[in-house]
Amino acid sequence: MIPLKPLKGALLCCCLLSTFVVWADSEMIVDHFDPIEIEPTMTLAGLIDTTAEHYPDAAWLKALEDEAKALAERGQSWIAGPATADLFFLEATSGTLHILDAVVSVPLWNFGQRDAEQNIAQRADDSRQSQSRAFKLRVAGLVRSALWDIALTEVRQDQAKTDYELTEKLVGKVKRLYELGDLARADLLLAQSELLQKRSVLTLAESEVMHARKRYTNLTRTEKIPAEFHEPLVALKTIEQQHPALAALNSQIARKQAELEAIRLTGSGQTQVSVGINSDRGNNDPRSNYTESFGVGISVPFGGSAHQAPKIAAVNVELNRLIAEREQLFRDLKLAYHEAEHALEVNRAEQATADEMKKLAEEHLDMTELSFSVGEINLIELLRIRARTQQAILNAKERSVILQRDIALYNQAVGVLP
Repeated sequence: MIPLKPLKGALLCCCLLSTFVVWADSEMIVDHFDPIEIEPTMTLAGLIDTTAEHYPDAAWLKALEDEAKALAERGQSWIAGPATADLFFLEATSGTLHILDAVVSVPLWNFGQRDAEQNIAQRADDSRQSQSRAFKLRVAGLVRSALWDIALTEVRQDQAKTDYELTEKLVGKVKRLYELGDLARADLLLAQSELLQKRSVLTLAESEVMHARKRYTNLTRTEKIPAEFHEPLVALKTIEQQHPALAALNSQIARKQAELEAIRLTGSGQTQVSVGINSDRGNNDPRSNYTESFGVGISVPFGGSAHQAPKIAAVNVELNRLIAEREQLFRDLKLAYHEAEHALEVNRAEQATADEMKKLAEEHLDMTELSFSVGEINLIELLRIRARTQQAILNAKERSVILQRDIALYNQAVGVLP
């Protein structure tokens, strides 16, 4: 079990995100810009709800709702199917005899069949609700990943810009020293080459930010982003049966079991009750009885097991497929839980290490720059130490964001919505 700890650095991450977005809006190397606007009133939960509403699967969920309503309406009906009306008219060629038969037939529910149909309707509605929650969790996972992708790419972009600006200042310093004759032209060329390399890194970092933004807007259909989207850790010991993805499959299994029971209760078919009238009239025709009669009949099907068996078998196939899918899903969820838990533990340890390495690297760089200014070391050594320091700073910033991202992914793995 992962202990529940305060989320260190969450506010810093959000402040950094705000800074990165503002900077990216105003200064770009490549003339391609995908805008993102921070919306202080937007929440992560609200963003997920809005995204789900515009997601293509929303139409499928509406169809499930309509199906559940249709099944409920059928289960509430007092008859087992549509009634039929038969009309038969007979007239003799002589025109003196007229016979009319009118019969209405009504199918009746078998014993327990109506309750079974109502149970299907209830299981269908339960399944709709469960699948809706599972769908929302799936959308939440996409939104979480998109948001933290933006945060991570903007951290890298900000560090790349800082590196570029520091290298620009170094090139200016080396140029002055070259003009004074304290450094060779090879040192100036080396510094200028380093600046171009930093510019290339910054260009690629900007590109990754734009890609991340485009993925986000394509998913959410909005160019607004929450000011804060970090989450508290919801630590669980294992995957629970209430996990939305598992609950969705369990509800589908329950529906198939209800369908199976309803098919069995249908038996060979529906008993039909028929009510009819007969009119026999003639015009001086000795064949006519000159009467109106009323009759009631009943039709009971039997011997239909051979025709019912394929329907039962087809539902059984679907039922066992869902059971197998549930077992595989449970394995996948347990694996995802283990990986999310392990990633959190690793990144907590890595963040502490990265922070310490950043502190040492910055101290070392200060000493190196002082040594360079008095001519104790050459430019190559300074660039090497500076590159190592900048990487250590980037690692520390990345670890802070990655830890918050992994908390969100852990919550996703255990089925927790914001």
